[in-house]
Amino acid sequence: MEIAAKPNYSKRNERKPECEKCFGLCCIALYFSIHDGFPADKNAGTPCLHLDENFRCSVHKKLDIMGLRGCTAYDCLGAGQQVSQVTFAGRDWKREPQTADLMFEVFSIMRQLYEMCWYLNEALQIKSAEIFHDEIFDALLETENATQLPPHSLMEFNLSEHGTKIYALLEQISNLVRNKYSHTEINKPKKPKDYFGKDLRKKDMKYADLRGACLIAANLEGVDLTGADLTGADLRDSNLKGANLSESIFLTQFQINAARGSSDTRLSSSLLRPRHWI
Repeated sequence: MEIAAKPNYSKRNERKPECEKCFGLCCIALYFSIHDGFPADKNAGTPCLHLDENFRCSVHKKLDIMGLRGCTAYDCLGAGQQVSQVTFAGRDWKREPQTADLMFEVFSIMRQLYEMCWYLNEALQIKSAEIFHDEIFDALLETENATQLPPHSLMEFNLSEHGTKIYALLEQISNLVRNKYSHTEINKPKKPKDYFGKDLRKKDMKYADLRGACLIAANLEGVDLTGADLTGADLRDSNLKGANLSESIFLTQFQINAARGSSDTRLSSSLLRPRHWI
């Protein structure tokens, strides 16, 4: 089955944040906690104290020095500029405050839709999942269409139902990939694994099911994560120095940004090496 026979929705590099086209939505719409590496505790809908009049971060160049890990890790995948320039056609919440609450809620929905698009685009790159390509394309088209809806239609969109369908498809693909290369039959996971602070350097993690796993501060230095499913895994402060993630599946930029890596950490072509990595 040839991907080229279908419309090309797999341009993953286009799904990147363009802050200059956004109205600072991540800096106002979201809840912040100082304990998660943000400047201060703040409620959703309250502007960050560093958000300037032009919707820019006034300390953006100092985030690493200031230790604001939450800010350096966050990635909207491009949902911010979509909401700002397409959904609301360039009308910002400051000049039209009556749009603020709706815009912030729509941003949350858009971010989740964009994440689904990211995963589906990733699924298209998995050669062994070719038998699912038609289904993936249909799901991607449906999700892309949802991102083009006007604000009130987006609010009425059944995100929960759609997400359940998308993640069920991704789970099928994950099981197919990992069953194909694993020596033992992979069963449906019972619950996410907790590896908080664990030393995993001697553990075989190839084709592991790490969906939703807690890998906060885990030591994965030099570990081969080929074929490992990292959907929703919490990689905050995990040590990925020298690790091989070049063929891990369903790994996002947000997760990578939150981890600690090095110049010899191997990543797929769809992911950028964070500037704060040594």
